[in-house]
Amino acid sequence: MAEAAAARTRAIGFLYPGYSAEDDYPRLERILGEAGASVRLPLVHTDIGEDAHRVDALLEMGSAKRLAAKVEEVKSQEIDAVVWACTSASFVFGWDGAHEQVRELSSTAGLPASSTSFAFAGAVRALRAERVAIAATYPEDVAELFTAFLKAAGSEVVSMRGSGIITAAEVGTWGEEEVLALARGGDHPDAQAVLLPDTALHTAAYIPALEAELGKPVLTANQVTAWEGLRLLDESVSCPALGKLFT
Repeated sequence: MAEAAAARTRAIGFLYPGYSAEDDYPRLERILGEAGASVRLPLVHTDIGEDAHRVDALLEMGSAKRLAAKVEEVKSQEIDAVVWACTSASFVFGWDGAHEQVRELSSTAGLPASSTSFAFAGAVRALRAERVAIAATYPEDVAELFTAFLKAAGSEVVSMRGSGIITAAEVGTWGEEEVLALARGGDHPDAQAVLLPDTALHTAAYIPALEAELGKPVLTANQVTAWEGLRLLDESVSCPALGKLFT
């Protein structure tokens, strides 16, 4: 029995809002596995309420009750940590509010916890990127809140571009061409990294192409969310297929 427990593959549970780019997570698990990591990335969908990149809708989407409602389901996957796989419905609470959101999630789950917003802050520090550019799918007012969050984390945001997309459902339809265009449009000569902050955006398969196109590290929401989960487990994985962050 003890040997079976010791052999159990460790797992990071993700609470993911709605349905859009959730298939990035099995893809990330496969890519990490090919790099030698032995980790599972089970995902459970939360009820998002209204699908809208609008402040009031995002505050409800990231409310403690909506996250808590799915904690037991994700814990049933025998996870070792849990991450709220959403950027906008974490940074919208502000620096202090996002910390409280994670504390409540950790307390409810009885496990280490984090969110995609803190994943971005940690990934920027890990890359030692002092100046960053934001290429967001969101409307400008929501993207500005992400800018404020990063500034609170100590980053200098040299440029920010919003795309005005209201729903995660629409973002989830974007393919490689649209993602590359988003990154190019949001880049800045002074930026040491470019951030694409939306877990509704498919990016797991495009990171090498993005970094080759821009000639600098690119951080995408689902990529950094997986990285943050590994950090919670004190796991470090070398995986060039997932970009500079994983090397």
